[in-house]
Formats: sequence, structure tokens, C-alpha cells
Amino acid sequence: MQRRAPSLSLTWAFLPFVVISIVHVVLLATDNSFAAPTKLLLMSMLAIPVLVVARHLTPRITVFLLLAALLFSWLGDGAGAFFPAGPELPLMLLFFGIAHVAYILLFIRHLSTRRMPWWALVYAAWWVAMIALLGPHTGGLLVAVALYGLILGATAAFSARCHPLVAVGGAFFLASDTILAFRLFLPDSLPSWSSPAVMLTYVIGQGLIIAGALVSLRRTSS
Repeated sequence: MQRRAPSLSLTWAFLPFVVISIVHVVLLATDNSFAAPTKLLLMSMLAIPVLVVARHLTPRITVFLLLAALLFSWLGDGAGAFFPAGPELPLMLLFFGIAHVAYILLFIRHLSTRRMPWWALVYAAWWVAMIALLGPHTGGLLVAVALYGLILGATAAFSARCHPLVAVGGAFFLASDTILAFRLFLPDSLPSWSSPAVMLTYVIGQGLIIAGALVSLRRTSS
């Protein structure tokens, strides 16, 4: 019973994130003005399960990396709202880039359970294809977008060395940013429903990464 109770509390700790994610995607799909404020709740809700089990996780740096990834993801989500006088897209790339670096460090140092699988080469091919397709449309942001793409591809690739939930989450996160990139630089190439698709894949990706990380860390900490 002592081992099952924490697992049950952790499962329930994800419920606020799941509910807010569903509400946000539905509001976004229906073009509701309340979609924007619910977006700012997403990463806050995802921090709840991390905080619920934080005292049981070792080494302590893993808690810091998880919360840092969520904090900078939150800043990326709200870059336009938090810094209205600043350039929104460069700030988004900066904040999400830092979040991805935190994830990469976590994956490499604390969550890896296997060698890099051969199929992870698809992420290198993804980066080359994205630069070829979007590069001519990025203007002065080409270097920033290329660098961010490398970091994003590395996140997905290193997630493949971790728990399957983390690996799938990394793939969904990559899918989210891929759709977003096309919406930003080739807006006429995607239908209107691609906007909620960005957030749907994003919340699935982030949620699975955190869930897989906590499962792995609780096993190694017990």
C-alpha cells in the first residue's frame, strides 16, 4: 500500500494539466478569446506532478532541470504577453531553446537507458529538410532558426535513449514545433486547424516527457 499510494497521488497530480490542456485546445479550435489566458496555465499545471514527488527524487539536480524546462517553456508560451515591447519570435526561440537545453541535460545525464537508436538519424534528416524548405523564408532569423532547430532535433534524438514515454514525448514536441514553423514562415501552406494542432501536439509532448521522466526518476530513486 505504501508503494501504491504515491503512484495514485502522482496520477491525480496530472489531472489539472490534462483538463486545462483539453479546455485550451477546444477554446483555440473554436477561436475563443479565453484561449490565450488558458495557455499561460499549461506549464504551471504540469509543474504540479513534479512538485508532488520532488522530495522523493534524486539527485536533486533532476528536479531543478525539470522545473527549469517548464519555467522557460512557460516564458516561451507567454513571450508576447510578458514582454509586449520585445520581439516575440526571437524571445520565444530563446526561452524554448533554454528549455530544450535543460531537457537535453536531463536526458543525457539522468534518464538515458540505452544507446542512441539508429532510427534517430531521422531527426538529422528532419533538420536538413526544414532548413531547405523554410530557410529562404526566415529572413534575418535564419541563423537563430537553424540553431533552434539543431537544439530541437537534439532534444528529440536524445529523448530516444530514454523511457518510451519520454521518446514519444520528444517526437510530439518536434511535431508541434514543425507545424508552428510552417505556420510562421509559410502560413498559406497549412489549413486553419493547424493552430490547435500545434498546441495539441505540444501538450502531449510536454506531458509525456514529464510523465516518463518522473516514472524513470522514481524507479532510480527508490
